[in-house]
Amino acid sequence: MSKVYTSAVVIIPPEEKWAPIQEIREKYDRQINRWMPHITLLYPFRPEDEYPTLEKDFSNKCKSIKPFEIHLEQFNYFNHGKQRYTLWLNPEPVELVNNLQAIIIEIIPDCNDVNKYKHGFRPHLSVGQIQGKNNLLNIMKNLQDNWNEIHFLLNEIFFISREKSKTSKFEIKKRIQLQE
Repeated sequence: MSKVYTSAVVIIPPEEKWAPIQEIREKYDRQINRWMPHITLLYPFRPEDEYPTLEKDFSNKCKSIKPFEIHLEQFNYFNHGKQRYTLWLNPEPVELVNNLQAIIIEIIPDCNDVNKYKHGFRPHLSVGQIQGKNNLLNIMKNLQDNWNEIHFLLNEIFFISREKSKTSKFEIKKRIQLQE
């Protein structure tokens, strides 16, 4: 059982909600060509050849989770030191996203890398990387002042993967339904 950086379990907003997110990412996110807009739940994850086996376990677990509405309203950031920041949208209600992640991590507890950060797992939808605190604060204020909240029903999570090449993009490989 190994983990790979070419595979993840994520929440993806419906594609019809992407335009305002992608508009920001085009300006600020160097990963826009690798990742679709997403909220990471597990990364790294298992190789794609293990998906058929994992799909059954995930489907069984997810049947107990009621779909819920996610709101993307507030911007926030991670400080990486040396005036480097990641700008992100805060998915609310964060407690429900945390609960979802806690339930699915029971299936593969060794895929807990996103829980190992100083403050633990923090759901977020990255929109860019910013240099300089003043620059960050100005960009954040401008974005927040002009932002219209996005909301969507979370009723499925996704297994995504990509090829090993430096230019490959993540693609949806499996959809796991929450309680119907």
